[in-house]
Amino acid sequence: MKPAVPSVLTINGGSSSIRFAVYEAGAQPRLRLHGKIDRIGLTGTNLIVDDPGGKVEVLRQLTSAIDHPAAVGLLLGWLEAQPIFASLKAVGHRIVHGMKHSEPARVTLKLLAELRRITAYDPDHLPREIALIEAFRKRHPKVPQVACFDTTFHRTMPRVAKLLPIPRRYIAKGVERYGFHGLSYCYLMEELGRVDPTAAKGRVILAHLGSGASLAAVRHGKSMDTSMGFTPTSGLVMSTRTGDIDPGLGYYLARTEHMTAAHFQQMVNHESGLLGISGSSSDLRDLLARERTDKRAADAVDLFCYQARKWIGSFAAALGGLDTLVFSAGTGENSPVIRSRICHGLDFLGIELSHPLNARNAPLISADTGRVKVRVIPTNEELMIARSVIRFLDLAEVHEFNS
Repeated sequence: MKPAVPSVLTINGGSSSIRFAVYEAGAQPRLRLHGKIDRIGLTGTNLIVDDPGGKVEVLRQLTSAIDHPAAVGLLLGWLEAQPIFASLKAVGHRIVHGMKHSEPARVTLKLLAELRRITAYDPDHLPREIALIEAFRKRHPKVPQVACFDTTFHRTMPRVAKLLPIPRRYIAKGVERYGFHGLSYCYLMEELGRVDPTAAKGRVILAHLGSGASLAAVRHGKSMDTSMGFTPTSGLVMSTRTGDIDPGLGYYLARTEHMTAAHFQQMVNHESGLLGISGSSSDLRDLLARERTDKRAADAVDLFCYQARKWIGSFAAALGGLDTLVFSAGTGENSPVIRSRICHGLDFLGIELSHPLNARNAPLISADTGRVKVRVIPTNEELMIARSVIRFLDLAEVHEFNS
């Protein structure tokens, strides 16, 4: 009798949701389970699971709100009851901040201590990610856990792109530009290498446009620059985050509004961006539907597209030209209107869209007359985590040896 195929669990924890997936650990990981717990901390918390065939099922629907620890307990209890859990050989976690880590790392007491030490770098994500690791470690201490860092992809950035123009003594304390969305960018570059190996070696701009949004400049497969910096709050305007703002604003609001640092942190991360400008929604789909009758909604859409266009132009300058532009994540993958508005006026860079191809979200949406190939590539952070864990622990080789 053949031994069970080893599997890997991936965990992608956010502030109000936990996404998870289970993959068979082969050279080409095979998805077996995928789902999420959403609306954590709100009423109507759901445990939603979809199978590889795409069938979506709401398995648990709670009428009362539950906190993050309770949601973790709910998820682990459900996973432990699934037959595939017996074949679990490792757990991979998306960790937003990895400081100087340039590859995935085995979770140890030393690593956990390091992550606790840097929670001030990302107070919205790191504490919850640590709690997920500790909850699994307590219930299954013998199952190895691997941290996959969102910052790793950008460790190749040149020093000039990492520097912040503040007193040098802070550099020794780790204050620099790190960049995020690295797991998504790593996946996109692997996919670009699969569909167009030559393009993957050229000058590429990746646009991860979701609720959190950023862009990255890539040359010869390595990150050269990215819009997010020391924290995920910076860069392009996002759903509820400001993106780059004048640092003097903090002092101004402290003087005129008696705003504390904690309140300022709350404002720039959760009350600003598209939500702050529009006063009505953080979702571009809602804003597009209202823009003809709501000037504030139109302003929010215009600002998002204008800033994205500026980042593309600046990164083209940093790369010395542009060969490929890739759109990804929720908005980038699914909104022809936003892609068209971002690319409008960039013909001087060689960016020209085919409107019929763009309208149907085709994989290649650039016109034949454009010098730059413009692509739409759906991202998959969970699959990237699984690939990273399988490679890091050599699980594919173990599977092939035993099969």
